[in-house]
Amino acid sequence: MHIRDERPEDVQSIFNITEAAFRDMPYSDGDEQFLVNTLRDDGALAVSLVAELDGRLVGHIAFSRVEIADGAPNWFDLGPVSVLPELHSQGIGSALIREGLARITAMGAQGCVLLGYPAYYGRFGFTHDPALTFMGKPNPNFQRLVIAGDPPAGEVTYHPAFYGK
Repeated sequence: MHIRDERPEDVQSIFNITEAAFRDMPYSDGDEQFLVNTLRDDGALAVSLVAELDGRLVGHIAFSRVEIADGAPNWFDLGPVSVLPELHSQGIGSALIREGLARITAMGAQGCVLLGYPAYYGRFGFTHDPALTFMGKPNPNFQRLVIAGDPPAGEVTYHPAFYGK
């Protein structure tokens, strides 16, 4: 498997992978593929990586910047991360996450937030912190990873695309 930056010719494949990855997920609104396109169109994708296997795109991960009410600088959101359903549980998503975290760290990231399963993302060091809120309230699936500095506190604000705008 090879992980690399997305290229313009990857856009349709990323859309298809993301749509397939979230199609049957009970927590999904079914719009993650459109979210990635909007973030790209708005220049808000700080990191966008694809996983290639035997010359075929099989996974994608996106990172965008977030703002935190306490003014903590250089925080990012991880998501969505997408892998073709027939290739789940083969380490592709984990490899994308590790590489993406390494990329934002090299960019000076202080940390990263995400909304996802604690049992999965805990292996990468993500933890729930009730001092951080998303959409006005604590959520046990809303997690953070401190890369440098102190843990932030307050409401986390994403790019408007995350709110359907």
